[in-house]
Amino acid sequence: MLNCMSLRSAQAVFPAIAQEICQEEVSRPAGKDMMKKLEYHMTAEKGPMIVLVLDEVDQLDSKGQDVLYTLFEWPWLSNSRLVLIGIANTLDLTDRILPRLQAREKCKPRLLNFPPYTKNQIATILQDRLDLVSGVQVLDNAAIQFCARKVSALSGDVRKALDVCRRAIEIVESDVKSQTVLKPLSECKSPSESLVPKQVGLIHISQVISEVDGNRMSLSKEGTQDSFPLQQKILVCSLLLLTRQLKIKEVTLGKLYEAYSNVCRKQQVAAVDQSECLSLSGLLEARGILGLKKNKETRFTKVSLKIEEQEVEHALKDKALIGNILATGLP
Repeated sequence: MLNCMSLRSAQAVFPAIAQEICQEEVSRPAGKDMMKKLEYHMTAEKGPMIVLVLDEVDQLDSKGQDVLYTLFEWPWLSNSRLVLIGIANTLDLTDRILPRLQAREKCKPRLLNFPPYTKNQIATILQDRLDLVSGVQVLDNAAIQFCARKVSALSGDVRKALDVCRRAIEIVESDVKSQTVLKPLSECKSPSESLVPKQVGLIHISQVISEVDGNRMSLSKEGTQDSFPLQQKILVCSLLLLTRQLKIKEVTLGKLYEAYSNVCRKQQVAAVDQSECLSLSGLLEARGILGLKKNKETRFTKVSLKIEEQEVEHALKDKALIGNILATGLP
């Protein structure tokens, strides 16, 4: 299994695969000899089946899509023993950027849609994680159910539920200072020897969820201007308008910067340079508002909104300048 987020470039996937399949260190870039060797290992008459799992496979998006086409065509080589499993955040990955696969019936990938976790599933996962720590119930049941209900309604992403619980535990640990809430099983003492830890309750979970949603979407409330500067607001606004105009989910940083510069010029606001624009995008990514797919050429870095358009527009439009930008659109 390879996580494509860890690769420096799309082409780097081939040396990484060669290292796993051929069981030898590979330091040079992918060339014809390496590709032939990989294909030989996959199609040799004798040998085990190879199951290749590529997580975050959408990170291999590249010019011409040669990398992805090569990977998805490997299982259909004559005598191939390869089973390819690609995990991506976008459901239409192969339809959108690999149309050649649709034209060749035997190469058409089978798509499996994993729906968001339900409230009950999230609650079960949280309880299973809690069962791995000491016998004391760190989160009370009401807190678990509340967290599961909120997260399932927002996104169904169990990672967010785990993050919320982790942050709530940190808050309680901070409150009791020297006393930790979670203790590894190996360090547990008898009930008579250990202190009864303070339990994470519904109020702590509610506090964290309010922090997360408040920090993310209080883009224009009074008193938060310093935490969300005007330039970042204009950048988010420019991305929203650009994705609407082009009818696509993500754009390159170069296109975003061009749109942002035009908006600033029209509104008579000084624009930052392109390198600073990347820094602003990084700050917005850290807040969970933008998503970035880095590229060795900065201007080709892909930028996308990670929250609903309606949320962004609702949060931005109550300021005169931002409301004017949204109302008039791109220059």
